[in-house]
Amino acid sequence: MAGGAGTLAVALPARQGRAAAPQGLERLRVTDPPRPLPADFAFTDADGAPQTLARFAGQGVLLNFWATWCAPCVAEMPALDRLAEALAGDGIVVLALSSDRGGREQVEAFYRRLGIRRLGVWLDPRGAAARKAGVRGLPTSILLDREGRERARLEGAAEWDSPEFVAIIRELAGRAAGGAG
Repeated sequence: MAGGAGTLAVALPARQGRAAAPQGLERLRVTDPPRPLPADFAFTDADGAPQTLARFAGQGVLLNFWATWCAPCVAEMPALDRLAEALAGDGIVVLALSSDRGGREQVEAFYRRLGIRRLGVWLDPRGAAARKAGVRGLPTSILLDREGRERARLEGAAEWDSPEFVAIIRELAGRAAGGAG
């Protein structure tokens, strides 16, 4: 389906004991055809140093735009943290970009309070990266393949660590060099 959201055609694992799909799966929109984010897409690291997606070249990336004051964002952060652990060996990184203006200290305090241990501190305090990516609200997540192209987008919270989401992310992000993933 050229130029729009495609249908999801990924083999999903069998659900064990649950009849309903995981939260958010019905809102996942596959980007067809895949497209790169704008060349000037940038954010900062915990120290305030400018960063780009080039830092993650060759990896799959799940970009998550969030804030500590956003209730759905807060609800999905533990699942994103577990997802980061599940995907670590696959060369796929979860890049949570906080739009909080309190910077590193605010995000680190939030992580401590929720027991978040695997997500790094990445900042977009003025919302420039979110605007470049066409984010309309928080939370929004964008899955990039290993070539840096948008493969899927989801607006709202999701059960990211469910077997279904893990399988979809692995499939759409693509295989790591050397066949892993």
